[in-house]
Amino acid sequence: MRIRVSILIGIVCALMGVQRVYAQGRPYLCEIGLQAGCGYYVGEAAPHIFMNPREAYGLQFRYKFTKRWAVQAKIAGQRITGDEYAFAPGVTPHKTGNMWQNQLFHADLVAEFNFFRYDAANKYDKRIKPYTPYIFAGVGMSAYEPWGMPWEKSGWAGYIPLGIGFKWKFHERCGLNIAWQHNIYFADDIENQTDTEHSLNNRFRMNGVNWLNCDVTGMLTIGLVIEFAKAKAPCRICNE
Repeated sequence: MRIRVSILIGIVCALMGVQRVYAQGRPYLCEIGLQAGCGYYVGEAAPHIFMNPREAYGLQFRYKFTKRWAVQAKIAGQRITGDEYAFAPGVTPHKTGNMWQNQLFHADLVAEFNFFRYDAANKYDKRIKPYTPYIFAGVGMSAYEPWGMPWEKSGWAGYIPLGIGFKWKFHERCGLNIAWQHNIYFADDIENQTDTEHSLNNRFRMNGVNWLNCDVTGMLTIGLVIEFAKAKAPCRICNE
């Protein structure tokens, strides 16, 4: 029993020693990772966030300029759904009891700002933290199609991605990211329901007049990232 305890203590000390070496090494500049969670849509058929949540997923790449600033490129997909409404002249729009679905694919580029100096723990600089909340904003483009319909009926729209998140580096090269992102569209037709009787696409002809009338999507995701591309040493004999 004593031997097992001694071996366990030895392994823990060895890992702690490896982590100290990692913490003193040169930082990594790039990250790549996967994220998954739930997404939602806010528009004519869903007036509140997290109504009818559906799956959301993505692939991300991040380049870190400093311990405070980074840029992230991401491709993601999500499914949105909502109540189907019937419209008729002189009659108040009413629910039909059916639901519509639509598949969206996003590509966006955002700038990130970390509230703390983010990197692996460093015993020489207590300002550096292995965790940090952060905010981000940028530009993006979506492609969307009615669920199960051919791409000939697809649509395209630009949007402004913005949100908040939290990063935690639990290993020298691995970390977890939690992000809540809102995509504010320059369009009011991402439902892509083009049937005249049930159309939700810019139903009240307000596009271009009231920007706040545009559709919104959102995603709450958790992601696992791996770092690579270690920064160059400032000189041949430097390890920092």
